Amino acid sequence: MATKSTIVRMQKVEALVKKHEAKRAELKAKGDYAALDKLPRNSSKVRLRRLCALTGRPRGVYRKFKLARHQLRDMALDGLIPGLKKSSW
Repeated sequence: MATKSTIVRMQKVEALVKKHEAKRAELKAKGDYAALDKLPRNSSKVRLRRLCALTGRPRGVYRKFKLARHQLRDMALDGLIPGLKKSSW
């Protein structure tokens, strides 16, 4: 399980990306890379990392649910995710 600080750090990066998104697009369209350098590094979209919303696990995260595969399976078996059930054949 990831530390709480990792989860909080990613939330801060998400907020910065959202805040500077329009300005970054405008500067890229102009080709003004000197002004882009002055923006915070964490405002770049490539700095984002997809983490599980519950545990913070960085790998095996389903985009649709924002959950790691372990958490998704447990929640599906408990019936907490509507329309999702474990398949068996």
